[in-house]
Amino acid sequence: MYMKTTLGVYLSLFAALIVAGCASSGKVAKPLPEAQVYAPNQTPTAVKEELALVSIQSKYLLKDTTQVKVYLYVDAYRGKNSISVDDFIKIYNVNYVIYSDYGARDRLGYGNVKLNESNVSKAGNKIVISFDVKSPNKDYGVLLSEISQTGTLKKVLNDLTIRFKKQNTNELYGVYTSASSEPLQRHYINSNDPFTIKRVTGGSDQLHVFYYKHSFDAAGSPMNTAPKTAPRSLEVDSSFTINSNETLRFEKEGLYNVFSDTTQSEGMGLLVVNERFPKMTHPEALLGPLLYMSTNTEINEIKKAQDYKKALDKYWLNLMNGNEALAQQSIKSFYSRVEEANQLFTTYKEGWKTDKGMIYIVLGSPDKVQRSKDREVWTYEQRGNAQNVNFTFNRRNNQFVDDHYELVRYAEYQPIWYPVVEAWRNGTIR
Repeated sequence: MYMKTTLGVYLSLFAALIVAGCASSGKVAKPLPEAQVYAPNQTPTAVKEELALVSIQSKYLLKDTTQVKVYLYVDAYRGKNSISVDDFIKIYNVNYVIYSDYGARDRLGYGNVKLNESNVSKAGNKIVISFDVKSPNKDYGVLLSEISQTGTLKKVLNDLTIRFKKQNTNELYGVYTSASSEPLQRHYINSNDPFTIKRVTGGSDQLHVFYYKHSFDAAGSPMNTAPKTAPRSLEVDSSFTINSNETLRFEKEGLYNVFSDTTQSEGMGLLVVNERFPKMTHPEALLGPLLYMSTNTEINEIKKAQDYKKALDKYWLNLMNGNEALAQQSIKSFYSRVEEANQLFTTYKEGWKTDKGMIYIVLGSPDKVQRSKDREVWTYEQRGNAQNVNFTFNRRNNQFVDDHYELVRYAEYQPIWYPVVEAWRNGTIR
């Protein structure tokens, strides 16, 4: 039975969350660095003016059959503030090596990137580095980039799988906004935001777009080992053509798949989301991620309510035994994780719906990640009474993106998963 409370309490719990969604966030999420082994929980230290590289993300675009343009998106700080382009150029060095595969020692290429204002820019709080790499006569390779701080032993690594001879839309075209001269690293844009799809080499091409308004399911339980049912076929809601290198606006939310050649099986998936994403502030949307910590009965009770916001407040107050301050803190902690999952893991569906997003929301950042060509293993050194727990994600390519991963599920996760979920439900996770 839900506890009795006043309407004033109901209206106050989500007030800060919804107001925050109306303004730009000054918070920088902690993206998972893509080095082969890394600790993504690093944060800038409290020491004033201390330098810190928090993480690197990366992508590439093929210029032609002989060259690749590589982009590194770096969270770099001086104290608590993101570093300037000028300071980054003065302080850091970039080197790279191309290997034939993970764990291999044969080098296909290497080089030093001379940093200057022509290849270092800023997009929001991120430093973006771009450089060209000569393509080896191989179908595939792993580019290992190293950013090091001059005069110290401090460095951060990033690994990037490159398919040198794959000529799909995703390898040839990038999505650009007015906020940056470099392509977006993410798979989503906000509705009505102007953007351009173009090749590194320029030119205008006709592109084919297929639109799906389908809402994809959220991740299932990590303990659900039942065989998957056959995937439902997706119906295209509409299709149209656009031109590269022209300013576009997609008003309707949903998934757009862009092809330069309709005979190809893989396109460039672009998820169009509401103006507040990756934040989630609409009461109806806030319900979705709760399925990872709620019973079916609780979810159905909220769905039946005439006032979603009041029902959500009642849900959290009920869990926290009427402690309003604890409920507010738990709401903030939970939806901060949801926002970060959206930033980090959105593919053809919102980040919170993905397997990686589910694990991240409930358990937080892994303590270590080991990556191979088509697999990632997340290790949590301590969660509750469990030690060195591994979650394995296998790459599952599809027609929309080439970096979607699925969790290998085990019933043995139960004694690890349920205590952490219970900690969310009693307010002991911050």
